[in-house]
Amino acid sequence: MGIAESGVRGMNDATVVGTPLVAAPERTQARTINKAQWIMGALLVLALLLAPFVLSDFRLSLLARFLCYAILALGLDLIWGYTGILSLGHGVYFGLGAYCMAMHLKLEATKGQMPDFMAWSGVDKMPWFWQPFRFAWFAIPAAIIVPTVLAAILGYCTFRSRIKGVFFSILSQALSIVVVTLFVGQQGYTGGTNGMTNYKTLFGYDLNSISTQHFFYWFTALALVGVYLLSRWLVAGRLGKILIAIRDGENRVRYTGYDPVMYKVFIYALSASLAGLAGILFVLQVGLITPTEMDIVHSIKMVLWVALGGRATLTGAVLGAVLVNAAENALSENYPAIWSFLMGGLFLVSVLFLPQGLMGWFNTLPATIRAKRAKKSEPRGWTSHASRNPGSQHDAAAARDTTDAAENPVY
Repeated sequence: MGIAESGVRGMNDATVVGTPLVAAPERTQARTINKAQWIMGALLVLALLLAPFVLSDFRLSLLARFLCYAILALGLDLIWGYTGILSLGHGVYFGLGAYCMAMHLKLEATKGQMPDFMAWSGVDKMPWFWQPFRFAWFAIPAAIIVPTVLAAILGYCTFRSRIKGVFFSILSQALSIVVVTLFVGQQGYTGGTNGMTNYKTLFGYDLNSISTQHFFYWFTALALVGVYLLSRWLVAGRLGKILIAIRDGENRVRYTGYDPVMYKVFIYALSASLAGLAGILFVLQVGLITPTEMDIVHSIKMVLWVALGGRATLTGAVLGAVLVNAAENALSENYPAIWSFLMGGLFLVSVLFLPQGLMGWFNTLPATIRAKRAKKSEPRGWTSHASRNPGSQHDAAAARDTTDAAENPVY
């Protein structure tokens, strides 16, 4: 009798470990969900490309601005969602890219002469650091290189000193305060609180024409798709596993022989370059850049986009950036006095009730529904084999841990 019981128990444990009858349907369902996600993504891309033929010019300009923010949110998700680096001053890199592009547009509007705000501020001669921005071949790369280099220097100095967590967040806030104060104080060189506006042409094309705005919208939409695919490729490979391992246990990664500093510097600099790209596209379509885009409040809003959409999902970052800004635009028009409170409420909701964000909730929804259905269909008084045999439950859990460790190694 004991031999028969042990044989049945061993067979049940083997079934739990192998799970041939459960794993195959789950893999099939995962492939089905993945295919559905790609189909949904293709439909969304098609909708974005067709938007100029459906939306008014005003609504299209708003959507273009939201897509620029979505590019920035993808970079923020790479460092916060996947690497665990919370930057509360990421607006600085967005603003630097935008200002570099704006400097070229101002000089092109004045035919290479000194911009009007310099004359109003009593500046007699155009500063030397403005001179190279007369050329687009210098200004456009500089709009990406400048924030990237600044992020690489700051990241190396802080990560090498093992500054992380809340201390890095405070440091990034300090960077935002310094840069905003500098740009506001140097009105003769940066336009001060008014910023830079009144752009006319780029490469001879009128920036205010409908055809040019449509072109920049399509370029922004394709840039967003390209950045999303690049980010997806990065996190799906070996680099993504290392970044997640750094997020979950940096010391353990260091003990395995990897240098977390260089990986963190790389992903932080890449995130800054994406913010610079978003700044370029923002200026070309909005036609204005001010120090407000770099302040702490705006940087915290960026964090809210990713938190509400869902960290470490990429899709959630895009969704959060579009939804939050669309809600801000709609509600601030009708309820300008309470929008700040609504934004704070959104943050509280995302932290307390949606810690994984909208996409995290959406991804776990099918499993939750299946679990509830299985619980309802379970006969009353029925007890699972694992609950009747605690030893079997322990062995099965150990076997699953071993299987997970073999299938998901930490590199």
